[in-house]
Amino acid sequence: MSTVAQVSTPASRRSTFVSILLWLLLAVVAIVTGALAYADYVARAALPQLNGRLQLNGLSAPVTVTRDGHGVPTIEAATLEDLFFAQGFVTAQDRLWQMDVMRRFAAGELSEILGEETLKLDREQRILGLRAAAKKSLEMASARDNAFLDAYARGVNAYIASHAGHLSIEFRILRYAPKPWQAEDSIVIANQMVKDLNYHYFYDALDREKILAKLGPELTADLYVNRSWHDRPPTVMREDLSQPDTNAGDSDDDDDDDDSPDNVVTHSAVPLRAPQSLPEDLPVNGSNDWVVSGAHTVTGKPLLSNDMHLGHEMPNLWYEAHLYSGTYDVAGVTLPGMPYVIVGHNQRIAWGFTNVGPTVTDVYVENINAQGAYQTPNGWLQLEHRTEVIYVKGKPDVTVDVKITRHGPVITELVPGETRPLALRWTLYDGLRMPFFDINAAQNWEEFQQAFSLLDAPGQNVVYADVDGNIGYHATGKVPIRAAGDGSLPVSGADNAHEWIGYIPFDKLPNNYNPPSGIIATANGRITPDNYSNSISMEWEAPWRTARIYHVLESGRQFSAADMLALENDIHSEPDLFAAERLVYAVDHASKPSERVKQAADLMRSWDGRMLASSAAPTIAETSMRELRHLLLEPKLGSPSPASSNNSGPEPNSELYMDREHPSLDWTTYSWLQRSVWLENILLHHPKRWLPDKYANYDELLTAAVEAAVNEPQAPKDLTTWRWGTFNAVEIQHPILGKIPLLSHWSGPGMQEQSGSGYTVKAVTRYHGPSERFTANLADLDQSTLNIVTGQSGNFLSPYYMDQWKAWYEGTTFTLPFSEKAVAIAKAHTLILDPAR
Repeated sequence: MSTVAQVSTPASRRSTFVSILLWLLLAVVAIVTGALAYADYVARAALPQLNGRLQLNGLSAPVTVTRDGHGVPTIEAATLEDLFFAQGFVTAQDRLWQMDVMRRFAAGELSEILGEETLKLDREQRILGLRAAAKKSLEMASARDNAFLDAYARGVNAYIASHAGHLSIEFRILRYAPKPWQAEDSIVIANQMVKDLNYHYFYDALDREKILAKLGPELTADLYVNRSWHDRPPTVMREDLSQPDTNAGDSDDDDDDDDSPDNVVTHSAVPLRAPQSLPEDLPVNGSNDWVVSGAHTVTGKPLLSNDMHLGHEMPNLWYEAHLYSGTYDVAGVTLPGMPYVIVGHNQRIAWGFTNVGPTVTDVYVENINAQGAYQTPNGWLQLEHRTEVIYVKGKPDVTVDVKITRHGPVITELVPGETRPLALRWTLYDGLRMPFFDINAAQNWEEFQQAFSLLDAPGQNVVYADVDGNIGYHATGKVPIRAAGDGSLPVSGADNAHEWIGYIPFDKLPNNYNPPSGIIATANGRITPDNYSNSISMEWEAPWRTARIYHVLESGRQFSAADMLALENDIHSEPDLFAAERLVYAVDHASKPSERVKQAADLMRSWDGRMLASSAAPTIAETSMRELRHLLLEPKLGSPSPASSNNSGPEPNSELYMDREHPSLDWTTYSWLQRSVWLENILLHHPKRWLPDKYANYDELLTAAVEAAVNEPQAPKDLTTWRWGTFNAVEIQHPILGKIPLLSHWSGPGMQEQSGSGYTVKAVTRYHGPSERFTANLADLDQSTLNIVTGQSGNFLSPYYMDQWKAWYEGTTFTLPFSEKAVAIAKAHTLILDPAR
């Protein structure tokens, strides 16, 4: 008979063990509670004073700050310098940490607070010299503008000095304090905005050079199309809106190179629809703006709308404000760190922006000898050098030797895989004028034009309206005139064959005033007519948003402000619908499509073209077009190396910020804002030169693309559940607080499904979208509307941190009080800033 050993623990020992566990649990709870309580205390201590009185050094007279129910301040001052001092102070109350990070990001100074993780970015910014360029711009500024920039800086510093022990929680977490603000910091932030909008195109020039060497001129010209019959230049009025634009002719395919069975579609006068690519790399750093005259509105006065599409931030980029001193009375969105209003209206005029996308960066291949000199038409010149010292938290300083030629800095290290000495010429290096005070103060079209003639960069399409009923449009910015070429390929720096010989005069840039149609719209597409004498952009964005806006505005309706908001939220995608129709036709005529492919075709067959979050059809169409691009390009350009071939799912980055760590040429190298126009030409004309050898015809090729799409790893077993909203979700989170599990729930909206796509008027991807939605009602400025993405405050415990998110996400908005009466009615807080005694 066997026995089992019994091991018993004395009751006293068990009791001690349980007691220890309980004490440990209580200790953990106490630590977590204490940490939360401390975070709550720190965050609440940093909340701004919104009511009562504050005494500040630097003011000459009291300033009144009246905030409405969304924390939007109306700042009223007796003098302009007091006004901009107060603007700096009030903006710092809500956004100081964001302002500090923005200037550090732009100047290449993040590693000082974040360590080696941001060293690569800092090196890039130091080589590009955004702070060095800011110094030059500041030297060029007028005494008046320098005084206003100084006043703004003194206001920011007044806040820093008065709240040294109660700064926002991010400063505590990162264990640093902000340096005093300088006027130069405002300019360097503006320079970063120029970089975001008008810098990246030379990367496409370098990619184009590689593709041209591989494919030759004919196929390369197909890929790098830069026009479409869908284009709607704002200076060209169509006599018959049912006919294609005469600015067409972007395909040179002969009829016998078209084996499409549906030529009636190819030659139809009905507006055609074209495909797009996946949201992981859609070009959405653009915008929409339009203006309609009183002939098209219910009030008989103009309506002007603008939504600028930019990368999402937490807190959001723009800060709303109403600035008032004497005759200077302007409201709209401001850029934290900069004085003035960037987009908005004053008591007589309103304006809005979209990005022109001018080619203002050229790459020169320099010839540098062993003695450190570079070749010029006048002999060899020694390179200039600028020494940049990067402070790195917890590590030794890093010294960067920036080499500079007559064209600009040598940027070879910024182009992975490049070994040639590449110098960058950029209009930024000429120094920039920022005439936003004059823009804010303009009272009519003539003053408006005069002010914008001084805006050097970023090049913008500006729409205009005034209370007298006038509407207008003008392109802005310094755009180079070249001795030869258009900036679309790198050129030799050793001669003068491709030098800049001047800039397009402001009055020669596209413009229009009170057109007979009463409608003007831009959405980053081509703005030049066929006979335009100069090259403005080597790379316009695709025409689909512009065409859709005109389609709606030319419907013959009388519009209200609510209709303008509805158009800003429009999610109908003509290019995706056309792609779906062509894919369905191909599957119907393919020899042996699988049952799964036929199910996909049926889902697309009944689709109406709206990019609804709940719909499967947009996901199938988008994924199929990505696979089609893959099937077309890989035989010509090759496969990615294993290190760069992770195509397992959609990446969220925009084409404007694509990963360039893999320099080898392959099918993923091709990145072009109008690649959807190339694909439209493929789907319309079926050119034999692009049909891969393994496919008998385009029906088989398109069917293979659908087959690859519906069988990729991310595709669900039941295709009806493949939601577009999940595929193209929006994700917004605070860069610091979002990484703390206990705070991340309150620090940002996180990831949410969304409707729309990169080519709908509501242009959205995971990390990009409308940064504001604005409509100026020139019949009653108090009925103008404006909302930003999340809220005014950067403090996550403020009621104004995310109070605008629901409106942004659901497509609603708020009125923007402007008159004295409207401001008084909307008043939620009043703070008086007094001069210190």
